[in-house]
Formats: sequence, structure tokens, C-alpha cells
Amino acid sequence: MKILFITASRIGDAVLSTGLLSYMTQKWPDAKVTIACGPLAVSLFEGCPQVECIIPLVKQKNHGHWLKLWQDVVTTRWDVVVDLRNSAVSRLVMAGERYIYGKHIDKKLHKVQQNAAVMTRQDVPSPRLWFTEAQMSNARAIIPEGQRVIAVGPAANWVAKTWPVERFIEVLNWLTARGGAYEGARIAVFGAPGEEDVCYQVLKAVGGIDAIAKGQPAEAAAAISLCAFYIGNDSGLMHAAAACGVKTFGLFGPSYPHLYAPWGEHTAYARTPESFDALIDYAGYTPQSAPCLMESLTVDAVKDGLTRFLVV
Repeated sequence: MKILFITASRIGDAVLSTGLLSYMTQKWPDAKVTIACGPLAVSLFEGCPQVECIIPLVKQKNHGHWLKLWQDVVTTRWDVVVDLRNSAVSRLVMAGERYIYGKHIDKKLHKVQQNAAVMTRQDVPSPRLWFTEAQMSNARAIIPEGQRVIAVGPAANWVAKTWPVERFIEVLNWLTARGGAYEGARIAVFGAPGEEDVCYQVLKAVGGIDAIAKGQPAEAAAAISLCAFYIGNDSGLMHAAAACGVKTFGLFGPSYPHLYAPWGEHTAYARTPESFDALIDYAGYTPQSAPCLMESLTVDAVKDGLTRFLVV
């Protein structure tokens, strides 16, 4: 049995799509899966045992990447095609069954629920990640075995979504101080390439483990999977932590928690008093020029949220 799964380019969306992949691999355990995804997301699927081929969708002019994908897959007769990108490719290949993200999906639902609805799932399969032996070996080299470690992601792919560094530092010191929820725990600071400046400010202040820009996204996720707790801005790392079953606390401002909150009973989040739409409702706003829009999320509000979350 052959399955073609066309999924996201962004890391966070790719992680959220793994719930549907997990469902398919359980429903059809002998299936061979080909995945088409963005180049940054490739490593996230390498550990899945049923994945036979991963095709990176490298963006080209005039949608040339879609033409190339079609050329790569058109000669195969697919038993199942699942397309979360609503592309023409899924309609122009031979397939026994097709499940395509489209207008019938309720866009007000969380992204995990939207993905499930593509295959009309009433039960919503949670995201999960698989890791190769090499990825786990790399993770163990970063996170010492037998140590209690908090993971923190103080950066994001957009300055406006980045909670102030000094507030991260205050909360981390509070969590690890005497009597704190993670008294005596070490801190591992995670960040993607390009996010080093913010991340190293935190690492310099709190000490701990340098996990900044170390390898591919799946290698970072594998290292986070060895940690006891994760706190960070709305980002792909946050979703990876939740998908690994790690207790996860997200920080939200100019983004939509009803769509992108970390998924699962082991997750929670705090957000600014203002909505995304209210935060960007000012003269001259552009995504490129927006400063930090997380200032109204106070340290006390985050501590309160963490206290409620961590005592459950």
C-alpha cells in the first residue's frame, strides 16, 4: 500500500500534521508513505518507520515546486493521497482515495482538529514525533542522562511574538530556585539558526546547557524530549515539545491560541490581555516593522499560569 502525504513547509504546522500521519500508520501499518514537505521540516519525518521517501518542496518561481512534485509522483498509483496544502497535485495523480484540505474544513478549529477533519476523524489524533537512532544519540550528547532539565525557547520566527528576555530570565530563576516547581533543575536553551542573539542572552544569565542552533529541527526536538518541562514563545519548538509528551507551557501575543495553542492535556499557555487583532491595530503597523508586542504579558501573569498548571 502506498500513501502520499502532502504537508506543511513551516516547522510548527508540520509537527501539528503528525497526528494525522500517526493515525494513518496505525490504520495501515504495512503502508509505505511518501511525504512532501518544506525543506526545514524534512528531519521531523525521518524517524517514522513507515516513511519510505521524503520530497523537499523547495520553493521555485511560478509555482515550479508544485510542477516538480507532480513530476516526481505522477507515475505512481497511490492507494491514498492526503493533501493538507489543497494543491493541484493531489487532484492530478492516480489515487484510490483522496483526502484534501479545502473549504469544507472549519477554519475556527485548532489546526490539529482541522487536520483530523481532512479525513473526517471524529476522534482527533494527537501529534507525535519519531526519532532515528542518530537523532537520539545526538540528543543524549546535549541533555545529560539522569539530570532534571528545563527546556526554554526564548526566541520566535517574528520579533513581535518574542517575550522580553529579562522576563524569561526572571521566570526561569523562579522555577529553579529553592521551593520552585523545578528546584535545582538545569536549564537548556534552545533556538534555531538566526535566533542566537536572544538565546545567548538567556543562556548567559541563567547558565546551563547550550542547545542553540544545534543541528536539524528533529535533533532539537529529540533533545527536548529528554527534558522534564518546556517553556517558550509560540513556535515550532513549542509544538515539538508538546508532540513529544513533554509538559509544555506556551506564551502567546500576536498569534491565535485557538488555532495554535500547544496540543494535549499536558500543555497550557498564557497570553496577552489583548487579542492578536487588537495588538496589531495601530497606525503604521507592518509585520516587518512591528516591535515586541508581548509587553502586556506580565511576569506575574505567567507565574500564576505556571502555578496553576504545574500543581495539576
